[in-house]
Amino acid sequence: MPTLNVRHRTSYRYSQPVEFGEHRLMSRPRDSHDLRLLDTSLLIDPRPGTLRWIHDVFGNSIAIATFDRPADTLTFESSFRAEHYPAVYEAIVVEPYASQFPFSYSASDALDLGRTKERHHHDPEHRIDQWSRDVLDRTPGRRTFETLVAMTSTIRDQFQYLAREPEGVQSPLETLELRSGSCRDFAVFMMEAVRGLGLGARFVSGYLYDQYLVGAAGGMVGSGATHAWVQVFLPGAGWVEFDPTNALVGGRNLIRVAVAREAVQAAPLAGTFKGPARALLSLSVEVKVTTE
Repeated sequence: MPTLNVRHRTSYRYSQPVEFGEHRLMSRPRDSHDLRLLDTSLLIDPRPGTLRWIHDVFGNSIAIATFDRPADTLTFESSFRAEHYPAVYEAIVVEPYASQFPFSYSASDALDLGRTKERHHHDPEHRIDQWSRDVLDRTPGRRTFETLVAMTSTIRDQFQYLAREPEGVQSPLETLELRSGSCRDFAVFMMEAVRGLGLGARFVSGYLYDQYLVGAAGGMVGSGATHAWVQVFLPGAGWVEFDPTNALVGGRNLIRVAVAREAVQAAPLAGTFKGPARALLSLSVEVKVTTE
């Protein structure tokens, strides 16, 4: 696999100098068997008064910056080099007892998965349940892994991708009604559909790259910014990556940075400022992935 260079730059511009509150940044991936981190850097302008690193409840690396002087611009630029070894589709093996629906997690897995198995949004008419059941019923043998693969493909084929600038996530019902949304909307929708089948699911934030078109125009949908997808826990295979925006399975072309129970917990950057309500003039985000 190639060595990837990722640069993520976020810039705020204000109409006048403002005071900055605490800012929390998620941009550093964790070393794992599928991602070898070679080096990292983080540049913040203006320079923060303090900068500290913590691990959150999910084990994600978070940089927390505080500032001691006002400014009319604020820029965060993080970069890293990494070697990526995504799971091979054919190598994803599910335990026989969990290979087809219905099945139940072991008592210990169910306890540790906790709320990742619970629905987080209202679905009074069970419309999302019906959507997931339709996919399940169309899958030969109602096989677990094949059903999840079918879900990613169905969302990609039935829903229209829209790069939404407003913060936040659509409700899964809204995404189903509109048949459109951003990558984070599709991830939340699939999480609810998967949880409706009794599976544990997590929201993933990170980056997308096309190994054949890195740095070129016309890459995959969702490139050029942070990306979002889903992890589903499968006995024997562990947490498996599914990207419903591009129908990717196993982490191919996906660089995982943060995982969380819900989308708001995996925001790449969050912070506050003190000043006039309309002082913010612009926000720009640029993500560039290249290979060596």
